[in-house]
Amino acid sequence: MSTQPLPLRGITVVAVEQAVSAPFATRQLADLGARVVKIERPDGGDFARGYDTAAGGLASHFVWCNRGKESVAVDLKDPRGIAVVRRLVAGADVFVQNLAQGAAARLGLDAATLCAAHPRLIGVDISGYGAGGPYAHKRAYDMLVQCEAGLVSVTGTPEQPVKAGIPAADIAAAMYAFSGVLAALVRRGTTGLGGPVEISMLESLAEWMGHPLHHGMHGGEAPARTGVAHAVIAPYDAYPTADGGQVLLSVQNDREWRRLAEQVLGRPELGDDPAFATNTARVAHRAKTDAVVAEALAGLATAEAVDRLEAAGIACARLNSVADVAAHPQLAARDRWREVDTAVGPLRAMLPPITLPGGAEPRMGAVPALGEHTDAVLRELGVPDGERAELRRDGVVA
Repeated sequence: MSTQPLPLRGITVVAVEQAVSAPFATRQLADLGARVVKIERPDGGDFARGYDTAAGGLASHFVWCNRGKESVAVDLKDPRGIAVVRRLVAGADVFVQNLAQGAAARLGLDAATLCAAHPRLIGVDISGYGAGGPYAHKRAYDMLVQCEAGLVSVTGTPEQPVKAGIPAADIAAAMYAFSGVLAALVRRGTTGLGGPVEISMLESLAEWMGHPLHHGMHGGEAPARTGVAHAVIAPYDAYPTADGGQVLLSVQNDREWRRLAEQVLGRPELGDDPAFATNTARVAHRAKTDAVVAEALAGLATAEAVDRLEAAGIACARLNSVADVAAHPQLAARDRWREVDTAVGPLRAMLPPITLPGGAEPRMGAVPALGEHTDAVLRELGVPDGERAELRRDGVVA
């Protein structure tokens, strides 16, 4: 049986992008077969290249978000550089940008302007707070948007709010940009027309706040911060084990509590004790509930605790470290790791979560060096040798 091609094969994307939100969105497109031409500044490129050197000397954010792309280094402050980008856009299906609010419009590279000139083009503007309103020109970094969207207010312990340990606002915007492009491509397939797509980091993350937002708007107050515990279920928390690990368990109903009491805690009488027999009672006596569970698990090694919980039909998980995830047996068993080429040699990376059985495997191309594809792309555009040399000499390209 023949393998189906990657679904975005034949689609060309041009991206004037930086940091995480737009690069992560266009990386999803590249993984699914699109050609992605990344426009970078000649003097250092995407500033995410300089965040750290943790990935074998390269920046971990950049390696994560930019595989499979072509890097073209162009100075957008020079009219000749803008002309190069416009020539690229004229042959593209999708254009994505996440420059500071208003910057793309000043360059004539905003979605509305480009889509008016190219009716089949899908133009994506990613911003922090949207094109209008009092926050339109406010600086929007991930941590700041996490705060504005209320995520930090519901994350952490009762004593201390904390931001998410991943760039949640950037990722939310990236995934809505990715799905927005796919939706616009489907629409273009039926109407023949592209059009603008607008994505705001604030609106993306506010949508992800659905449960606490609706709880607060309609129930009178937002859920309390409870660390890894659950605000309205007990026991539902992480408990230390004898070998220094932690096991998180969740009891969803009173039948499960009775099984936990009998088969794991070794205290079957707690199954019908009025202080513990119902979830309402366990939440009301949360400290006592947690104490009896903690006492039992403290005498067990992590693996033994997990085995007993699973044998009793209690949902549970290890509280894994980043290193544990990199060595996770489930990811290994499902063959989710590949190697991606980079300027410092191959680096390990995870296959994207979208699996298309019967289709070609996602294309996990190399992470480009700055300006690695500039000459090839200019030649493809028909720029003569002499003009390319002049552009390079003047610093317009690199």
